[in-house]
Amino acid sequence: MPVLARCMARLAKRMPDGCGACRTVTKVTGIHPAQSDLWDMSYHFSKTLQLDFGSAIAKVTDELKKEGFGVLSEIDMQAALKNKLGVDFRPYKILGACNPPFAHRAVLAEPHIGTMLPCNVVVQELAPGQVEVSAVDPAASMMAIRNAELAGLAREVGEKLKRVVAAV
Repeated sequence: MPVLARCMARLAKRMPDGCGACRTVTKVTGIHPAQSDLWDMSYHFSKTLQLDFGSAIAKVTDELKKEGFGVLSEIDMQAALKNKLGVDFRPYKILGACNPPFAHRAVLAEPHIGTMLPCNVVVQELAPGQVEVSAVDPAASMMAIRNAELAGLAREVGEKLKRVVAAV
């Protein structure tokens, strides 16, 4: 059990009605923090692959398409860091993935949600022939926003991104 969950469990014994944070999280997400994996503070889904970097980018892009995502942006951190700072860095790309129907619903539910879009997927080379793929957990990102409709959307998008990471 994560440390914060243990603390919350001890606190629950002293405050049977729960603390304000627990009530807020439960109201927004529909899940009490002690009954979820939210307290392990994971904000991404990741998987390590035995694959070259270029093939990994192609595979991730293909799996994103299968779940209804398009890649709106591609940030080449290796090139940017070399260009701006003159430093060498491993192959590392940030793919800005967008699922238009979900993005539309999110913007209707929360006008400023665009500040947190699109969903980022990172592909980075750990060693030659070894690549890690990581996708943001939208539910973790949405914790700061008190909007139950958005929390539901975030869970749905998170499931899609989990499937993408699992399939690569």
